Amino acid sequence: MFQKKEDRFLVKSREGFQGGDLVVLVDKQTGVNYVSFVGLGAATFTPLVDRDGKPLTDSLPLENL
Repeated sequence: MFQKKEDRFLVKSREGFQGGDLVVLVDKQTGVNYVSFVGLGAATFTPLVDRDGKPLTDSLPLENL
């Protein structure tokens, strides 16, 4: 009846930073990279962009990450 959905995001990297975790995630459907900070009672989720303001992307499919 209920099937587990495949996770949409893949953790590309993770490191401790100022009392929390700084994580780079990749959207498996679009290849867009996001940075997330979780800690100190707050969380953020922001797309990473290049100097021209365009989202940083990884080539799909994401087999080598």
